[in-house]
Amino acid sequence: MTKFVIQGGTPLRGVVSASGAKNAILPMLAASVMASSPCVFHSAPHLSDVSTMVKILERMGAKVERGGLNGSTLYVDPTSLNSHVVDELLMRQVRSSIFLMGPLLGRMKKAQVSYPGGCDIGQRPIDLHIKGLKALGAHFVEEHGHILAERTKWQGADIHLDIPSVGATENIMMGACLADGVTIIRNAAKEPEIVDLQSFLNAMGAKIRGAGTDVIRIEGVKSLHGAEYTVMPDRIEVGTLMIAAVMTRGDVLIENAVVEHVQAAIAKLREVGALITVNGEGVRVRGVERPRPTDVKTLPYPGFPTDMQPQMMALLSIADGTSVITETIFDSRFKQAEELSRMGARIRNEGRTAIIKGVPKLSGALVEATDLRSGASLVIAGLAAEGQTVVGGIRNVDRGYEKFEVKLRSLGADVVRVASEQTG
Repeated sequence: MTKFVIQGGTPLRGVVSASGAKNAILPMLAASVMASSPCVFHSAPHLSDVSTMVKILERMGAKVERGGLNGSTLYVDPTSLNSHVVDELLMRQVRSSIFLMGPLLGRMKKAQVSYPGGCDIGQRPIDLHIKGLKALGAHFVEEHGHILAERTKWQGADIHLDIPSVGATENIMMGACLADGVTIIRNAAKEPEIVDLQSFLNAMGAKIRGAGTDVIRIEGVKSLHGAEYTVMPDRIEVGTLMIAAVMTRGDVLIENAVVEHVQAAIAKLREVGALITVNGEGVRVRGVERPRPTDVKTLPYPGFPTDMQPQMMALLSIADGTSVITETIFDSRFKQAEELSRMGARIRNEGRTAIIKGVPKLSGALVEATDLRSGASLVIAGLAAEGQTVVGGIRNVDRGYEKFEVKLRSLGADVVRVASEQTG
């Protein structure tokens, strides 16, 4: 078990580069099991979630290696895949393992999974995944906590999602690639990661169009081959670094950022007074003496992302006035509020609404990261706080931020990773 020990009060300054996107590469790794030859992924981030997905693929018989500059390339050979069973213990560690249902049904005609793990941020049912795959021809049986799926026919269908679920959209997209005929997904999610998945699948020989809109059309093909692909930059990491720059009154240039992917965050940060410049190199963010208050409502893309709500709460905790955050995506995503309160924040939760009365400064404290994004919010709060902050539960942060403390130190932050016993 490790923790971050942070000495706050140093403005972040310098240049940093965004890593490949966690939420893009995980479904791509799942999709690779459908290929008849190896796949190569560039800008593959070093994350515990990625490592877990790799272990799952290896347990099913695939061969995976890391290489390239700084080990940023993943080589996946799925040709030796010999199992349709997803390891239960590994699946409980990463929610994105559910993405294997569609590809396994497509390639092996059956799949055995358990309920996925990941962050505890409220109800995240997989009923829309199952509904969509049933429409393609899958049959599901639940036994002793396992979900057994099989199919004989695999036929394109017209599928309307009750809500624009990112995961369900991606799972159905992947499964439909090898189905007979045409599949249309209506009320599809529009996130950039779905566009990236479409590009990767098309590079494998799929015929998909419409990703990024609410209607996606997949024309089934007989087989898919391997492909070489560069994963998109992680827009949530970019947004987190932007907020950290503002919160510490710093000046940071984030390279390798797709600015169009973070427009909602840019708009809100400009509302609080941040100076943001966009150019060919990336996005430059400069903080102000004290941010202004604002109201935030999380929404599906292109709205303000739920994955940046905890970080925004940290920033607004030191705003000059009262802010309101409304969380519409998940029903239990204010867990960072109690930890921020240990640092002096004044936050009142009322259901899915948080009322934040800004304080002039936060104070260092012992806090615990209960999930990925709340962990990031506590780290950047510690960077801005007065004194020492110790953030436990860092395994949650490692799930989605590549070498987070290394990147922060490159910007001047005083943050180190230590074993728990070293901090008492």
